[in-house]
Amino acid sequence: MQGQPKEEHSMSKPFTEADGISVSDSTPVMTFSPVVLSVPGRIVDLQIKVSAPSTGSGLPVILLSHGHGPSNFISSLHGYGPLADFWAAHGFVVIQPTHLDSMMLGLRETQSPEAPLYWRSRAEDMRYILDQLDHIEAAVPGLGGRIDKGRIAAVGHSLGGLTVGMLCGQGVTDPVDGKEVNLLDPRIKAGVLLAAPGRGEDLSAFATEHYPVLRSTSFANMTTPALIVVGENDWSPRFSNRKDWRSDAYYLSPGPKCLLTLIGAEHGLGGIASYDAAETTDENPERVAVLRALVWSYLRSALYPEDAAWHKVCVELKNTPNPLGIIECKSG
Repeated sequence: MQGQPKEEHSMSKPFTEADGISVSDSTPVMTFSPVVLSVPGRIVDLQIKVSAPSTGSGLPVILLSHGHGPSNFISSLHGYGPLADFWAAHGFVVIQPTHLDSMMLGLRETQSPEAPLYWRSRAEDMRYILDQLDHIEAAVPGLGGRIDKGRIAAVGHSLGGLTVGMLCGQGVTDPVDGKEVNLLDPRIKAGVLLAAPGRGEDLSAFATEHYPVLRSTSFANMTTPALIVVGENDWSPRFSNRKDWRSDAYYLSPGPKCLLTLIGAEHGLGGIASYDAAETTDENPERVAVLRALVWSYLRSALYPEDAAWHKVCVELKNTPNPLGIIECKSG
């Protein structure tokens, strides 16, 4: 007896990379990995993947920090292809580290005081990459002399959002010694926090027990310009009873900041972590296309103030019937 036919998934319209949002022309991408960096005191070497357009010079940089997800390889340099590939195709050098909390390293269950999140090490990974940009540029064939080291942004999803927030001035307190930690890095000119944790005061009892560092998050000194991206339906009582908790980085930090709320999105923001994988509960290629195009536009204008890309897409989105996202900004 034959089984029931498998239901086919179809999109309502042909897929486009940016869903109609104005971006630059796409170019072929070259990817090189792993670049292995030996970091003093780090339990294992720091491995990174570098993706870059095959042509062009004076290229800006995005440091892309993965989340703390359950998959073996997505939360590593191997993940987030829908974002890294797009941004590299449209003019950025994208650098992706494998942080110590990645499942592929098997270090989450160790007795390290930083396990399982390795929250401090994550930010230090990003800072070390910036220290080693000359070495990284020389190690990647065809990349030498093409990076603009004065135009650097950082993007992070979920726990990666905390990592980027810390680099932008977000404060935390070390739960082991009670000391305040400040890892603001002025080399990072703009940040993008995707579905990042909110204010520590509103953390749930469960998260406080399992992830105590999140209890102390504060945004009062997060001064670096940033775009905060949240899913309209990204809420879990395991982290907070407040349904707008992940918007705190926008409302509780000084400007300039912008907030992008993706309509109907959950924590995976449509599936940014990988191509066609069950890492997300709200798979939606159109949503991913909109997100990455809007982030591209924001970073273009943040790193090149004369570039009107962000203003243009804000106007486009406002005038779009039934938009997939809503943007608001503040200057102070």
